[in-house]
Amino acid sequence: MELYLHIPFCARKCGYCDFLSGPADKETQRQYMEALFQEVRQVGQKSEPPPQYAKEPAGSRVTSVFIGGGTPSLVEPGWIEALLAEIRAAFSLEEGAEITLEANPGTLSAQKLRRYRGAGINRLSMGLQSMDNTELERIGRIHTREEFLSNYYWAREAGFSNINVDLMSALPGQTALSWEETLRQTAALGPEHISAYSLIVEEGTPFWELYGSRPWLLPSEEEDREMYHRTKTLLEAAGYERYEISNYARPNAECTHNIGYWTRIPYLGLGLGASSFYGEQRFSNTREMTRYLAAAKTEDMPERIRENTEFLTRQDAMEEFMFLGLRLTRGIRKEDFRRAFGQGVEEIYGTVLERFTEQGLMLWTGEGWRLSEWGLDVSNTVLAEFLLDDGLKNG
Repeated sequence: MELYLHIPFCARKCGYCDFLSGPADKETQRQYMEALFQEVRQVGQKSEPPPQYAKEPAGSRVTSVFIGGGTPSLVEPGWIEALLAEIRAAFSLEEGAEITLEANPGTLSAQKLRRYRGAGINRLSMGLQSMDNTELERIGRIHTREEFLSNYYWAREAGFSNINVDLMSALPGQTALSWEETLRQTAALGPEHISAYSLIVEEGTPFWELYGSRPWLLPSEEEDREMYHRTKTLLEAAGYERYEISNYARPNAECTHNIGYWTRIPYLGLGLGASSFYGEQRFSNTREMTRYLAAAKTEDMPERIRENTEFLTRQDAMEEFMFLGLRLTRGIRKEDFRRAFGQGVEEIYGTVLERFTEQGLMLWTGEGWRLSEWGLDVSNTVLAEFLLDDGLKNG
């Protein structure tokens, strides 16, 4: 299984961000990190797990850990070191497990990065978004291009050989040419992994107030598509392979943790608002800080903070298998579907697969199906067709 740890603090909320995050003083950070340690201890599986986790055996191997936020690199490095120690004490962490820390430029130092590496962090995910300082200022980032570069070089000097860089297209005032320049400069640095997403204006954010009713102030849908196509062309020419709709990697540098999400590997989300998929259930933790901190003083913290439990039916699981698995460019395999559900995928989705294959939206790989380039372009529409309504799609 996998672990996700949420640290909800950031120096300043970006205009587009709808994540559960925000600024906090040092005392709040201390209380929260101690509460997170308590949750790790109570959910940990080196001893008999609590009843709500009993569908998986004690001692399940943890194959990846992702510390996200927010900005985990905002808190003192000692908290990250202590968190890793708590995880190792509570869970069976597989030797060589991928351990990722999200870090934002402007919150890093050479010393911090050395301490992270010494604590066992072996993958760094850096939020750059753009190489253009004007674009960075427009979206509310706290750093400049120059600060990112110095932080990136410090990470290499600290011994990080697996770095992801997050980029964002269709930003206010961005053009296809400026996006191309961001891609070229980032690829020239040689990070092992690049995540390249389009801006989504979410309701409730400052960007919603600015652009929700005035979308013409942002790049058009046609410009957004052009940026998406340039991303693939430029990054593949630089030696990166697209392995998921918005993710690119050098050979053997795909993100193990994210592939786990897309292939339905069980994971536990620990921390404020964190989501879990475990024992064919999906559930999340409370988003209320006061409730989370209060629960940490009890012996049944996991029960007190759990919300939104959904017990997945066989039909739910089939839907997820398809629309998550088809996000990967390798697609889904017939053998995996049959092993999971005891039926052939054609028995359930044969009509849909045949129709999309005839239309050129999907391709037969010899082992299963994947989206074509055109299918990836309209993936939201295609993937929605794998949601089963009343019974089986072929019924």
